[in-house]
Amino acid sequence: MDAKEVPLRITKVYTKVGDKGSTYLVGGREVSKGETRIEAYGSVDELNAVVGLARTFNGQNGQNATVQNRIESMLKTVQNDLFRVGADLATLPDDRWEGMERPNAEDIEQLERWIDELNEDLPALKEFILPGGGPVGAHLHQARTVCRRAEREVVRLASDQAESVGSILPYLNRLGDFLFVLGRWAARANNEPEFMWERRS
Repeated sequence: MDAKEVPLRITKVYTKVGDKGSTYLVGGREVSKGETRIEAYGSVDELNAVVGLARTFNGQNGQNATVQNRIESMLKTVQNDLFRVGADLATLPDDRWEGMERPNAEDIEQLERWIDELNEDLPALKEFILPGGGPVGAHLHQARTVCRRAEREVVRLASDQAESVGSILPYLNRLGDFLFVLGRWAARANNEPEFMWERRS
Protein backbone atom coordinates (compact mmCIF):
# COMPACT_ATOMS: atom_id res chain seq x y z
CA MET A 1 0.00 0.00 0.00
CA ASP A 2 1.28 3.45 -0.94
CA ALA A 3 2.04 5.61 2.10
CA LYS A 4 -0.42 8.21 0.84
CA GLU A 5 -3.21 5.62 0.84
CA VAL A 6 -2.83 4.81 4.53
CA PRO A 7 -5.91 6.01 6.47
CA LEU A 8 -5.32 9.26 8.31
CA ARG A 9 -4.64 8.90 12.03
CA ILE A 10 -4.17 12.03 14.13
CA THR A 11 -2.24 10.95 17.21
CA LYS A 12 -0.91 14.33 18.33
CA VAL A 13 -2.60 17.70 17.91
CA TYR A 14 0.37 19.96 18.60
CA THR A 15 3.70 19.81 16.77
CA LYS A 16 5.26 23.13 17.92
CA VAL A 17 6.27 23.85 14.32
CA GLY A 18 3.83 26.76 14.35
CA ASP A 19 5.68 28.34 17.27
CA LYS A 20 8.13 29.80 14.76
CA GLY A 21 5.46 30.74 12.22
CA SER A 22 5.72 27.67 10.00
CA THR A 23 3.50 24.78 9.02
CA TYR A 24 3.74 21.64 6.88
CA LEU A 25 2.04 21.06 3.56
CA VAL A 26 0.59 17.65 2.74
CA GLY A 27 3.80 16.53 1.02
CA GLY A 28 5.89 17.38 4.07
CA ARG A 29 7.38 20.69 2.93
CA GLU A 30 7.72 23.28 5.68
CA VAL A 31 6.46 26.73 4.68
CA SER A 32 5.65 30.06 6.33
CA LYS A 33 2.12 30.50 7.63
CA GLY A 34 2.14 33.86 5.87
CA GLU A 35 2.29 32.36 2.38
CA THR A 36 -0.58 32.97 -0.03
CA ARG A 37 -1.27 29.23 -0.24
CA ILE A 38 -1.77 29.05 3.54
CA GLU A 39 -4.01 32.11 3.51
CA ALA A 40 -6.09 30.49 0.76
CA TYR A 41 -6.70 27.15 2.42
CA GLY A 42 -7.09 28.85 5.79
CA SER A 43 -9.99 30.85 4.38
CA VAL A 44 -11.47 27.69 2.87
CA ASP A 45 -11.27 26.12 6.33
CA GLU A 46 -13.01 29.17 7.82
CA LEU A 47 -15.65 28.94 5.11
CA ASN A 48 -16.25 25.29 5.97
CA ALA A 49 -16.71 26.28 9.62
CA VAL A 50 -19.31 28.93 8.74
CA VAL A 51 -21.17 26.47 6.50
CA GLY A 52 -21.10 24.14 9.51
CA LEU A 53 -22.75 26.86 11.60
CA ALA A 54 -25.48 27.28 9.02
CA ARG A 55 -25.93 23.51 8.96
CA THR A 56 -26.15 23.40 12.76
CA PHE A 57 -28.79 26.15 12.94
CA ASN A 58 -30.70 24.42 10.16
CA GLY A 59 -30.67 21.21 12.22
CA GLN A 60 -32.26 23.09 15.12
CA ASN A 61 -35.01 24.54 12.94
CA GLY A 62 -38.13 22.43 13.45
CA GLN A 63 -40.46 24.49 11.27
CA ASN A 64 -40.41 22.39 8.11
CA ALA A 65 -38.76 18.98 7.90
CA THR A 66 -38.73 18.99 4.08
CA VAL A 67 -36.91 22.33 3.97
CA GLN A 68 -34.58 21.27 6.75
CA ASN A 69 -33.64 18.01 4.99
CA ARG A 70 -33.10 19.70 1.64
CA ILE A 71 -30.72 22.28 3.12
CA GLU A 72 -28.96 19.60 5.19
CA SER A 73 -28.31 17.47 2.12
CA MET A 74 -26.82 20.35 0.14
CA LEU A 75 -24.67 21.73 2.95
CA LYS A 76 -23.35 18.28 3.83
CA THR A 77 -22.15 17.92 0.23
CA VAL A 78 -20.63 21.40 0.26
CA GLN A 79 -18.70 20.74 3.47
CA ASN A 80 -17.21 17.57 2.02
CA ASP A 81 -16.36 19.42 -1.21
CA LEU A 82 -14.65 22.17 0.77
CA PHE A 83 -12.53 19.65 2.63
CA ARG A 84 -11.28 18.41 -0.75
CA VAL A 85 -10.64 22.00 -1.86
CA GLY A 86 -8.60 22.69 1.27
CA ALA A 87 -6.61 19.48 0.91
CA ASP A 88 -5.90 20.27 -2.73
CA LEU A 89 -4.63 23.75 -1.83
CA ALA A 90 -2.47 22.23 0.92
CA THR A 91 -0.76 19.93 -1.59
CA LEU A 92 1.87 21.13 -4.06
CA PRO A 93 1.33 19.90 -7.64
CA ASP A 94 4.41 17.66 -7.49
CA ASP A 95 3.08 15.99 -4.32
CA ARG A 96 -0.32 14.99 -5.69
CA TRP A 97 -0.91 11.28 -6.14
CA GLU A 98 -3.01 9.09 -8.40
CA GLY A 99 -6.57 8.86 -7.13
CA MET A 100 -6.31 11.98 -4.96
CA GLU A 101 -9.78 13.47 -4.49
CA ARG A 102 -9.89 16.95 -6.01
CA PRO A 103 -12.70 19.36 -6.93
CA ASN A 104 -13.88 18.77 -10.49
CA ALA A 105 -16.36 19.84 -13.15
CA GLU A 106 -19.09 17.60 -11.69
CA ASP A 107 -18.94 19.49 -8.38
CA ILE A 108 -19.40 22.78 -10.24
CA GLU A 109 -22.27 21.40 -12.31
CA GLN A 110 -24.01 20.23 -9.14
CA LEU A 111 -23.88 23.76 -7.72
CA GLU A 112 -25.31 25.12 -10.97
CA ARG A 113 -28.21 22.63 -10.86
CA TRP A 114 -28.99 23.62 -7.29
CA ILE A 115 -28.86 27.33 -8.14
CA ASP A 116 -31.29 26.84 -11.04
CA GLU A 117 -33.67 24.72 -8.93
CA LEU A 118 -33.69 27.14 -5.98
CA ASN A 119 -34.09 30.19 -8.20
CA GLU A 120 -37.34 28.77 -9.57
CA ASP A 121 -38.90 29.30 -6.12
CA LEU A 122 -37.62 32.86 -5.67
CA PRO A 123 -39.07 36.17 -6.85
CA ALA A 124 -36.80 38.30 -9.00
CA LEU A 125 -34.70 40.77 -7.04
CA LYS A 126 -35.85 44.36 -7.50
CA GLU A 127 -33.41 45.78 -4.97
CA PHE A 128 -30.17 44.82 -3.26
CA ILE A 129 -30.62 42.79 -0.09
CA LEU A 130 -28.73 43.08 3.16
CA PRO A 131 -27.36 39.98 4.92
CA GLY A 132 -29.96 38.43 7.22
CA GLY A 133 -33.02 36.28 6.75
CA GLY A 134 -33.07 34.37 10.04
CA PRO A 135 -30.27 32.32 11.63
CA VAL A 136 -29.82 29.96 8.68
CA GLY A 137 -30.01 32.63 6.01
CA ALA A 138 -27.73 35.00 7.92
CA HIS A 139 -25.03 32.35 8.32
CA LEU A 140 -25.29 31.47 4.65
CA HIS A 141 -24.70 35.13 3.77
CA GLN A 142 -21.71 35.15 6.10
CA ALA A 143 -20.44 32.00 4.36
CA ARG A 144 -20.85 33.79 1.03
CA THR A 145 -18.57 36.65 2.12
CA VAL A 146 -15.90 34.25 3.39
CA CYS A 147 -16.21 32.32 0.13
CA ARG A 148 -15.51 35.49 -1.85
CA ARG A 149 -12.43 36.18 0.26
CA ALA A 150 -11.16 32.65 -0.30
CA GLU A 151 -11.80 33.13 -4.02
CA ARG A 152 -9.71 36.33 -4.04
CA GLU A 153 -6.88 34.56 -2.25
CA VAL A 154 -6.95 31.69 -4.75
CA VAL A 155 -6.76 34.28 -7.56
CA ARG A 156 -3.59 35.65 -5.94
CA LEU A 157 -2.19 32.13 -5.66
CA ALA A 158 -3.02 31.45 -9.31
CA SER A 159 -1.19 34.58 -10.44
CA ASP A 160 2.16 32.87 -9.87
CA GLN A 161 1.20 29.22 -9.28
CA ALA A 162 -1.57 28.57 -11.80
CA GLU A 163 -0.94 24.82 -11.75
CA SER A 164 -2.02 24.77 -8.09
CA VAL A 165 -5.56 25.95 -8.77
CA GLY A 166 -7.21 23.55 -11.23
CA SER A 167 -11.00 23.64 -10.81
CA ILE A 168 -10.85 25.41 -7.44
CA LEU A 169 -11.40 28.93 -8.75
CA PRO A 170 -14.56 28.20 -10.78
CA TYR A 171 -15.84 26.01 -7.93
CA LEU A 172 -15.49 28.83 -5.37
CA ASN A 173 -16.97 31.34 -7.79
CA ARG A 174 -20.04 29.16 -8.29
CA LEU A 175 -20.23 28.35 -4.59
CA GLY A 176 -20.46 32.05 -3.74
CA ASP A 177 -23.44 32.33 -6.09
CA PHE A 178 -25.02 29.22 -4.59
CA LEU A 179 -24.67 30.46 -1.00
CA PHE A 180 -26.34 33.74 -1.95
CA VAL A 181 -29.27 31.97 -3.59
CA LEU A 182 -29.59 29.40 -0.82
CA GLY A 183 -29.54 32.18 1.78
CA ARG A 184 -32.47 33.81 0.05
CA TRP A 185 -34.25 30.49 -0.43
CA ALA A 186 -33.78 29.49 3.22
CA ALA A 187 -35.23 32.79 4.41
CA ARG A 188 -38.28 32.43 2.19
CA ALA A 189 -38.81 28.73 2.99
CA ASN A 190 -38.57 29.43 6.73
CA ASN A 191 -40.83 32.51 6.56
CA GLU A 192 -38.01 34.84 7.59
CA PRO A 193 -37.97 38.40 6.22
CA GLU A 194 -35.23 39.57 3.90
CA PHE A 195 -33.64 42.92 4.69
CA MET A 196 -33.73 45.22 1.67
CA TRP A 197 -31.26 48.00 1.06
CA GLU A 198 -33.03 51.33 1.53
CA ARG A 199 -32.11 54.19 -0.76
CA ARG A 200 -31.87 57.64 0.72
CA SER A 201 -34.93 59.63 -0.11
